[in-house]
Amino acid sequence: MDIKTRIIKINPELMDPDKIKIVATVLQEEGIIAYPTDTFYGLGASCFSEKAIKRIYHLKRREPSKPISIIISDINMARDIAKDIPSLFWKMAGEFWPGPLTLVLKASSTLPTHLLGFGDSIGVRLPAHPWVRELLNETAFPITATSANISGEKEIANPEIIKDSFFGLVDLIVDGGETRGALPSTVIDLTSAKPVILREGVVPRSALGKYLE
Repeated sequence: MDIKTRIIKINPELMDPDKIKIVATVLQEEGIIAYPTDTFYGLGASCFSEKAIKRIYHLKRREPSKPISIIISDINMARDIAKDIPSLFWKMAGEFWPGPLTLVLKASSTLPTHLLGFGDSIGVRLPAHPWVRELLNETAFPITATSANISGEKEIANPEIIKDSFFGLVDLIVDGGETRGALPSTVIDLTSAKPVILREGVVPRSALGKYLE
């Protein structure tokens, strides 16, 4: 059965409190949104909603063994979803956030297991888009940041393609125009003694050298 998808247009550079409240309400009611990030369009849901997270896996046809990362509104929100946070996290976050760097931490027991990676870990990012951070301030919880596509297919930067692909499948599509695209975020695992690059993306290895020694 199709979902009655709403579409809302925003300017990611301008804060519109009324529109942000509309988007936040959908997330607070365990809905799913397709929304623009600082790289591509993503699928967003409350990181604490097992029901919504299961829907995202189904929509993406994603293997249950593949984790989904989340985004936060500020660096301190990491304490709500992670434990045993290493000092290196605060140093790297201080240099590269907000921006396209995902840091993998040991997950808190408050998160649904479907969301977690190997060893109960969680990927966390502070997005550069001001409107997304404002949205997260409004929801007061992190949301998922998995790319809005079918697993294995290309990421999507064009909102018209998002509408064609996800209308009737998600609760709300946030049209913020064309996103920057190019490369996805760089992912670094901080759950062991030595940080490991799991995916090289926008932030190049050369910029991370001093943290990898």
